[in-house]
Amino acid sequence: MIKNIVLDMGNVLLDFNPDFVLDQFCSSEEEKDIIRKELFEGPEWLLGDRGDIKDKDRFDLVKVRVPEKYHEALRNCADHWDICMDPLDGAREFCEYVKDHGYGIYVLSNASDLFYTYFPKFLPLDFFNGVFVSSDYLMLKPDLEIYEKFLEVQGLKADECLFIDDREENALGAQKAGMNTFRFMGDHKKVIEFLKG
Repeated sequence: MIKNIVLDMGNVLLDFNPDFVLDQFCSSEEEKDIIRKELFEGPEWLLGDRGDIKDKDRFDLVKVRVPEKYHEALRNCADHWDICMDPLDGAREFCEYVKDHGYGIYVLSNASDLFYTYFPKFLPLDFFNGVFVSSDYLMLKPDLEIYEKFLEVQGLKADECLFIDDREENALGAQKAGMNTFRFMGDHKKVIEFLKG
């Protein structure tokens, strides 16, 4: 029986959209392409999510691979990428539905230390029964150890949890840990229908 809803954050609750950030700070398609590749798709992004580096360090590490003429835009993108993290339509209402219907509600997210700056603008951390951020534990989804550590820290039974993520590999990781899973495809109403059976 499902007693707890465990939510990914990016593209389940908040809109992680690098293109929005690039559109704000870059003046050419070449500039966007280079910064997208080196900042958002480069190794430092995962290093931040795993807690190996802090957000404030990312610019200095990435700039060595970016032409100097693009450093101002890179700096802006690196320092202000969280401007895209707006709530998805229906996300807040979905969280309220989950809570109102007696489920435990948790966040399990790959995220860097900046999580604690932008996420509370969506809902206060204490709205949730627990919040587990990858960078705090030096782990990443979809590695099995992060799901097992989450369950241990929160004191939950895997088979009583429904894990919701937009990425298939993350849902598969949760399945290996014994959790029920739901692949989120942009519609919170479909999750509610699933819960109703």
